Amino acid sequence: MSADLVFYGFALLTVLAGCFVVFSRNVVHAGFALMFTLIGVAGLYAILGADFLAVTQTVVYIGGILVLVLFAVMMTRVPVHDAPRRGLDRMVPAGVFAVGIFALLYKVATGTAWPVVEPGAAVPTAKLIGVKLMTDAIFPFEFASLVLLVAMIGAAILIRERRAEPVEPAAEADAPDEAPENDQEVTA
Repeated sequence: MSADLVFYGFALLTVLAGCFVVFSRNVVHAGFALMFTLIGVAGLYAILGADFLAVTQTVVYIGGILVLVLFAVMMTRVPVHDAPRRGLDRMVPAGVFAVGIFALLYKVATGTAWPVVEPGAAVPTAKLIGVKLMTDAIFPFEFASLVLLVAMIGAAILIRERRAEPVEPAAEADAPDEAPENDQEVTA
């Protein structure tokens, strides 16, 4: 019973935070809501006995991808202007599309004969996956790490701001600013 409550708690956290990501108008708030969505998914993986996926979700998505997204959002300069808001011309087609996708997923989920598995002791998979990754799949693993390294270097080069050449100050700029004298006297 308590495992069911924990599962429903993580599921509720995931769905509510996901809805906040979709409907939030502030991109930074949406990014932080995405963090709670990913934490909820990692919790669901852990409850279901997928320990490797839970750790990967936490390290890769929360620790890496989400931090990258938040830095990109915070470093992007968005021009502030009073553009008219777009309303129904975008919301109605998106809503129709979302309802259609939901109906399709519901039909597939209810129409599939899901096998019933008796609950048992969860078998840890992290050690087995680690051994396979470092023996049989070492070349793709190392190649993927090199691709990610090149992507990080490229991103660092792209966001680096070019430094402006130093400008020599004029001789008058060294003098302290003085208030201009006023010919009229103010009397109280």
